Amino acid sequence: MAQSKSPAVVLLSGGLDSATVLAIAKQAGYATYAISFRYGQKHSGEIARARALAEAANVAQHIVVDIDLSVFGGSALTDKSLAVPKSDSVDNIGSEIPITYVPARNTVFLSFALGWAEVLQANNIFIGVNSLDYSGYPDCRPEFIQAYEKMANLATKAGVDYTSKQVGQPIRIQTPLISMTKAEIIKQGLQLGVDYSKTFSCYDPVTISDEQRDIDRLAFNELACGHCDACLLRLRGFEQNGIADPAAYVP
Repeated sequence: MAQSKSPAVVLLSGGLDSATVLAIAKQAGYATYAISFRYGQKHSGEIARARALAEAANVAQHIVVDIDLSVFGGSALTDKSLAVPKSDSVDNIGSEIPITYVPARNTVFLSFALGWAEVLQANNIFIGVNSLDYSGYPDCRPEFIQAYEKMANLATKAGVDYTSKQVGQPIRIQTPLISMTKAEIIKQGLQLGVDYSKTFSCYDPVTISDEQRDIDRLAFNELACGHCDACLLRLRGFEQNGIADPAAYVP
């Protein structure tokens, strides 16, 4: 009898990084369970991308969790009164934590993923955080992941059983992209067959009508702005690979 695959929870935002992480988890032989969040972000098109990616990857299950971080505000991604910073060059991205940082977002997301992992008896949680080509978010750093993993093993039955009884396996927060550049991430994803036309990275997209989408033969209703930090980093990553970004941008 064939042995069943070990389950793993994968945080799937619909973006380039999470799509690559999903492909990595599948290649590693896990039965992938994808979790996405409708968290009060000003644009929700990424959920449609996450659904498309999950379907294409034939995940074991994909759930979308509704929470509302916009009630706190404090981020240009959730607060309509705050504008997303724009630039013409990736070299202009500053070193300070930007206004697009959503307070405690990855802490919240990982907590939901951890809860589902306990139910699934999954010891591995995959997240596409990156500490090189990113916008300076504190919850994308190795120090944060290490601290969260330690907490997870203190807060779960699986962690306690492993620590006190040496039963089972500890909880692992898997971050295969943590020390990769955007170009390296894209290169690996292409080798794994990731369809980046299904992904979306923009912080401030433009929504188009169904009619315009049909005219332009686009699969989704949002165009990337091309000038936010996420777009600039993504575009440079594709350029460094010598290929065009398949995402649709504002003309």
